[in-house]
Amino acid sequence: MAIIILLVLIILAIADVNSNNEISSNSYSGCPENEKQALLVFKEGLIDDANRLASWDPHHHPDCCIWFGVVCGNMTGHILSLNLSFPPLDDIVDIDSYLMSMLKGKINPCLSNLKHLRYLDLSNNAFEGLLPYQLGNLSNLESLNLRGEDKFNEAGLLYVENLQWLSGLSLLKHLDLSLVDLSRASNWLQLVNTRLPSLEELHLSNCFLQLGRPLLNVNLSTLAVLDLSYNFFTNQMNLGWVSKLNSLVVLNLAGSDFHGPIPDFLQNMTSLRHLDLSYNNFKSSISCAIFNISTLNELYLSWNDLEGKLPRAVGKLCNLRSIFLSSILSNCSSHRFESLAFASCQLSGQLTDQLEHFKNLKELSLNDNSIFGPIPTSLGKLANLEKVEIYNNLLEGVVSEKHFANHTKLRFFEGSDNSLVLRANPYWVPPFQLCLLGLRSLHIGPSFPLWLRSQKHLEYLDISNSTISDTIPSCNQMYGQFSYLPQTSNDSCILDLSFNNFSGPLPQISMGSNPSMIDLSNNYFLGPLFHFLCFQLNAIIGTRKLQSLHLHNNKLHGEIPLSLKNCRELVAINLGKNELDGDLPGWLGQDLTNLIILILRSNKFGGSIRDHLCALTSLHIFDLADNNFFGSIPRCISNFTAMVRGNGSWGNAILYAAIAGPLSESASVVMKGQLLEYDSTLNLVKVLDFSRNKFSGKIPHEVTSLQGLQSLNLFQNHLSGKIPENISGIIPTSSQLESFNESCYAGNHLCGSPLKDCKGSGNEHGVRTGGRGIGEGQEVNWFYVSMALGFVSGFWCVLGPLVISRQWRIMYFRFLEQMWWKVCDFVAKIKFFF
Repeated sequence: MAIIILLVLIILAIADVNSNNEISSNSYSGCPENEKQALLVFKEGLIDDANRLASWDPHHHPDCCIWFGVVCGNMTGHILSLNLSFPPLDDIVDIDSYLMSMLKGKINPCLSNLKHLRYLDLSNNAFEGLLPYQLGNLSNLESLNLRGEDKFNEAGLLYVENLQWLSGLSLLKHLDLSLVDLSRASNWLQLVNTRLPSLEELHLSNCFLQLGRPLLNVNLSTLAVLDLSYNFFTNQMNLGWVSKLNSLVVLNLAGSDFHGPIPDFLQNMTSLRHLDLSYNNFKSSISCAIFNISTLNELYLSWNDLEGKLPRAVGKLCNLRSIFLSSILSNCSSHRFESLAFASCQLSGQLTDQLEHFKNLKELSLNDNSIFGPIPTSLGKLANLEKVEIYNNLLEGVVSEKHFANHTKLRFFEGSDNSLVLRANPYWVPPFQLCLLGLRSLHIGPSFPLWLRSQKHLEYLDISNSTISDTIPSCNQMYGQFSYLPQTSNDSCILDLSFNNFSGPLPQISMGSNPSMIDLSNNYFLGPLFHFLCFQLNAIIGTRKLQSLHLHNNKLHGEIPLSLKNCRELVAINLGKNELDGDLPGWLGQDLTNLIILILRSNKFGGSIRDHLCALTSLHIFDLADNNFFGSIPRCISNFTAMVRGNGSWGNAILYAAIAGPLSESASVVMKGQLLEYDSTLNLVKVLDFSRNKFSGKIPHEVTSLQGLQSLNLFQNHLSGKIPENISGIIPTSSQLESFNESCYAGNHLCGSPLKDCKGSGNEHGVRTGGRGIGEGQEVNWFYVSMALGFVSGFWCVLGPLVISRQWRIMYFRFLEQMWWKVCDFVAKIKFFF
């Protein structure tokens, strides 16, 4: 008997284990077949352009519990949740892809076979047709969201004949039928009130609702969120039942076409945290009723016809964090207030210094009202302020740095279209870094506000019509395109927009504009120069006074236009670091005879150097480096008389007052192997740079007459022959030339380390002298730094060792012999295969 009992116990234990294993394995056995088939039938009625339901494939994925949007119970395998919602447009970048990804088609009644479903979310799609009443059979449903997409799904794509089917959803806590046409459901309010006792959230925005009879007995004791916005109720008197919703936290009645005063019944809603009455037609003064709701955190009253001042009762809203209306706030001991947005409410009054009590204020938006008077300096005490919008008001008075004293977090300031006067110390450095600054029609001038130079993150700047009469400062991060350079009122105007992020084609020069200097360098301008100077007939008249033109470091292309020859007063031209091409026109030397600076380096110019250019007798800087020039160096360079003279003056009386006066002309030139920037000492610099081209032939003997040069650079060309004998002197110390061995200088009249001392030259003790006609103590580094580095190192450092060293010659010819046999072997193989 004991054995039998033991066997029974063992059998029961095994059965219990198998039962547990079976229950556990049910979570992997797949969803019930009838529920799977319901999903497949539902899918057949959909248009899925983006193939979002690709996983709904019973052949490759027989278990529907792993299908997209489906959640099953762990123990039973029944489908508990179906979520095919799509994110709102605000999170999407590609609109076309967004529209394609929305599910379309009809909602099949077969979903009612998902008897265990608790959560159904089909929101933000584009379903159409009659909403099936069979959804009322989902008696376990707790959340139903069929909301349409606000921006691309017109209200009414889904519609109902009535809402009687809601009676079967007694467990429902969350219902969202926004953008579903409920115009036929006249008894919606009574059904919701009597059939949905557990409802916590009700969203019926933009549903064409009719209010119908007011409720006498309200049963919605658990309702916390009510959104009836954009239904155009007109008569708010039928909304009195809302005040009986004692648990209501969020009430949205925006866009309901309400008229008259704000209803007084709102003051009884003691649990309300969020109230939105915006986009209605509320008139007259602001009611004190809403300011008795001491629990409010957010209040929206924008875009109504309210007028007058904000009642003193607003001081009771000590929990308020955001308010969207317009007026003046009184004192509040709570410091939780973060947003004050009173835009477009037709309100008037003066700002008071009581704003300083809102220590956590981040946003102040008072734009498009009739607020008058000065801005209180107490505004500067709001250290958390990030955004200020006070534009289009009647504000007046002076605004100084005191108004921004503690604004370290300020990013947006828009104060345009007021009668404010902006006055700040010229040496003021603001504590903020702005992204947007609007000062249109404010009194800022006549000087340009220097503190703007400190703003490194500006993305938008409007200082139009602000009484500024000054030069535009450079070295900012302004960007965008503009069609015309501004008109100028005097001949000494300087237009300097260098070192910014401007792009597009060069702006055209306005008729009547007579700038003496144009500097658009170091930007991202592109295109040809032609339209810049010749956008219409005789437009070049506006540039005949032009004396300095800087367009370097852009992306310009094309040839130098012929119209530039009309700018006969040009003294400085810098077109370097672009993509300009073509020949160097001879008329530069014939018509622009006052040129002192001509920099064309780092372009795509080609052709030979014509003798006409030698007429530029005033040149101090002639830089053609890094182009495609070829041919011989013209012997007439001896006509560059400004480079012949040894004195350091500009040597030309034509040089305009702007260079010697308010403008400090600058240029980057290669000196001692480095690209150096010269400004105040530019008049002492004399440079001839033909490096990195394809010049060939001999170095003309006439180069030795240019006694005033500091640098002659012939590096990386195809020059041949001997260095002119009159180029002699000491090899400069502390330069790259000291690193070469003695053989690199063989055959030249050079001395100094690493060669022997320059005996008899007065340089035994390291004094730098030498050169024909150069007195003691003068420096002759124009050859040593540039030409010797290019010619000597390139020519003699290769051939010199072969001439001097027999061993090197043997090794060199052996190398050539090996290369010859390799070439022969390669040719033989080619012939074999072909």
